[in-house]
Amino acid sequence: MFVDGVRTPFGKSGPNGLYAETRADDLVVRVIRELLRRNPALPPERVDEVAIAATTQTGDQGLTIGRSAAVLAGLPKSVPGYAIDRMCAGAMTAVTTVAGGIAFGAHDVAVAGGVEHMGRHPMGDGVDPNPRFLSERLVDPSALVMGMTAENLHDRYPAITRERADAYAVASQDKAAKAYADEKIQPDLVEMATRSAERGWGLATADEAPRPGTTLEKLGTLKTPFRPHGRVTAGNSSGINDGATGCLVAAAGTAAELGLPARMRLVSYAFAGVDPEVMGIGPIPATERALRLAGLSIGDIGLFEINEAFAVQVLAFLDHYGIADDDPRVNPYGGAIAYGHPLAASGVRLMIQLARRFAERPDIRYGMTTMCVGLGMGGTVIWENLNEEAK
Repeated sequence: MFVDGVRTPFGKSGPNGLYAETRADDLVVRVIRELLRRNPALPPERVDEVAIAATTQTGDQGLTIGRSAAVLAGLPKSVPGYAIDRMCAGAMTAVTTVAGGIAFGAHDVAVAGGVEHMGRHPMGDGVDPNPRFLSERLVDPSALVMGMTAENLHDRYPAITRERADAYAVASQDKAAKAYADEKIQPDLVEMATRSAERGWGLATADEAPRPGTTLEKLGTLKTPFRPHGRVTAGNSSGINDGATGCLVAAAGTAAELGLPARMRLVSYAFAGVDPEVMGIGPIPATERALRLAGLSIGDIGLFEINEAFAVQVLAFLDHYGIADDDPRVNPYGGAIAYGHPLAASGVRLMIQLARRFAERPDIRYGMTTMCVGLGMGGTVIWENLNEEAK
């Protein structure tokens, strides 16, 4: 069961971003403490596991961050923890891994989440790709540059034009602005202290990346950095961001015993591999497998939370399943094009937003969180709404 989820506001990476002088592990500590504060019925010693994902596991994202953050957060030292890496799907994998342990009976309650401080640890920082990838032509050179894989996806789906991708990006920004205006996002944000040697202490209370008022005309002027006369721009892609997410996952019996809310039930999940050169299509085979495992069809899914790494990969997914670009079931609060995508943290953001929407739509029984993953993968989790009317 998905009991509860919170996240820090997402900041822009770089020397002027919200968290430029804030440690990544401190972001995780804040999230863990907030989960315990929001759920006082959970004795800290009943937490059986802490699984935290990071794509770049070094510096303040290293030292087995699940364990080190648990200790720093004040959990009893009897609570173990570990680190996970599945690039963009790190937090999603943290959730599915602890959920599998709960289903097996190895533990009853776990904290799962992810963090990425891309300002301190840029994607690929310190990585030494094996030369065989290119010398033996195991992958095309473009497979190692996410923006190039998005351009490759445009090549494969010529009906997805730059104009269509830009229109999708404008809609994401508009939906995020409305979600903020309607206070749909704020209840699951945890304020985070920030520090700057120049400006002193501050308080992060809202996402830094959204660009309300974005227009098609403005997006049309942006450069295409990955290919001359390309279609992928900073405006129709997610940003480079810092942030952390976390959630409580529990066995149904344990949640009932402790009086913890049960917001969603994990029905099935699946990960799938695809050609790394077109990693953005990964959600399609992952979704097909997850639906098959759940005994459901795409028509049974009433809400979709799709990570917007690039507009083109979302549109490829929608086209595959015959879903309109503006279908109200898809990312009703906007997505990563607006909020940002701190890699390993994003999977739980999707779950948080799905749980919030489930509460508003008890008439919807099933929802989905899905995302593409670097090096050619996709991940999908299918959830059941546990609000009374849905049940």
